[in-house]
Amino acid sequence: MSTGQGSAGNVIAAVCSFFIPGLGQLVQGRVLMALVHFVLAAVLWVIFLGWIIHLWSIIDAALFKPRG
Repeated sequence: MSTGQGSAGNVIAAVCSFFIPGLGQLVQGRVLMALVHFVLAAVLWVIFLGWIIHLWSIIDAALFKPRG
C-alpha cells in the first residue's frame, strides 16, 4: 500500500475506523493507538460523547504519516 496522507492505505484505514473506532489504526499496524481509540470510544459512548472519539479515529487514520 501507499504511505502518507491521502494514500489508498489511509483511505482504507479511515473507512475501517468509520465502522469501528480503532480498526483503521489496527490496519495500519498501530496496535496501541487502536486500543486507545477503541476503549475511549466504548467508554464515552456510554455518556453519548463517543462520537467525538469516533471522528478522531477516522481523521487520525486518514492523516497518518509513517516515520522513516
